[in-house]
Amino acid sequence: MHFTDRYFFLLLLAAALIAPAHFGGCSTPASNRVYDPYNNDYHRWDDHETNYYLQWEGENHREHRDFDKRSEDERKDYWTWRHSRPDADRDRH
Repeated sequence: MHFTDRYFFLLLLAAALIAPAHFGGCSTPASNRVYDPYNNDYHRWDDHETNYYLQWEGENHREHRDFDKRSEDERKDYWTWRHSRPDADRDRH
């Protein structure tokens, strides 16, 4: 294997390892469980919760942003809104 082939292979390998971390999606908190400090409980953040979060953003005329990047006041508003929903207890742990 020539030096340039080896160099190209290493660059390709590095790109393959870095890409999933860099393009990992959005709207999902870092872990699958999110602590709600206002109600002292945990919620499983999955597609179901993501749908509620997007609904909350729309109903409250908020620009889309990752939940993790929202202010504490916005997070509190979300959890208050979320607990007012009929199935709010479904994903609590």
